[in-house]
Amino acid sequence: MNISEKSRVVVQGITGNQGMFHTKLMLEYGTEIVAGVTPNKGGQEVYSIPVFNDVKEAKEQTGCNTSIIFVPARFTFGAVEESLLAGINTTCIITENVPVFDMLRLVEISKERDLYIIGPNCPGILIPEKIKLGIMPGDMCHYGDVAIISKSGTLSYEITKAIGNAGIGVSAFVGIGGDPVRGTTMIEAVAYCFNR
Repeated sequence: MNISEKSRVVVQGITGNQGMFHTKLMLEYGTEIVAGVTPNKGGQEVYSIPVFNDVKEAKEQTGCNTSIIFVPARFTFGAVEESLLAGINTTCIITENVPVFDMLRLVEISKERDLYIIGPNCPGILIPEKIKLGIMPGDMCHYGDVAIISKSGTLSYEITKAIGNAGIGVSAFVGIGGDPVRGTTMIEAVAYCFNR
């Protein structure tokens, strides 16, 4: 997993309500969003971000290396598979209720290709003052030395906010997701935080 302020993000599902809403918030935080993908909507723009029909084309045109998924559960397998087959290093799945067998296969594909999945059913990753890849509040904390890793979304927001209010900074907030099959385990998330 390689998420940093240098990540070049593609938003899959950028033209949907959730995709547009959270793209705006991520841009305001300073996240470098270089492309959006929605099938059959290539050529459009969302907040001056070019929209492509597929991830392969987006990667060829923009050099994106990180994806965030805002598509309904029934389309998630196809969207994540497309990201993995295009060679996107890290794919963050916000979507909940992704079928278990779909996730089992997607995790298998990611391992075969030495790529990473965060989620599904996760809030994403926040490196305070550097990058927000997800749906968590951006003002929960400031940069520091403590990493927060959680399966829960809202509970982890409360903990992170309390830590920030106590004057303790956060080096990384990683929401690995609450579904039964996840792309990133707690151990893998700890290793990411330890090695960054």
